[in-house]
Amino acid sequence: MIARRLAYWLLRGYQLFLSPLLGNHCRFYPTCSQYAIEAIEQHGVMRGTWMGCRRLLRCHPWHPGGVDPVPSAKTSTTPHTHTSTNR
Repeated sequence: MIARRLAYWLLRGYQLFLSPLLGNHCRFYPTCSQYAIEAIEQHGVMRGTWMGCRRLLRCHPWHPGGVDPVPSAKTSTTPHTHTSTNR
């Protein structure tokens, strides 16, 4: 929980203070920093940070960009059971 909050506030600090100085050059929607925040909220700090880093690596002049939402977390609500037809 502490790591998630820390990551959130570091990214929000970037959005509020550093990003306006760099200008609007985003290729994607949502922006990479917002994508990272959403990924961390949905997938946790480790996986969310990994997803945010992968997104940053796709942000270059040769990538067309566009809408790229965070994939939803796959959660299984039913346990996997084995049923046999041979009784």
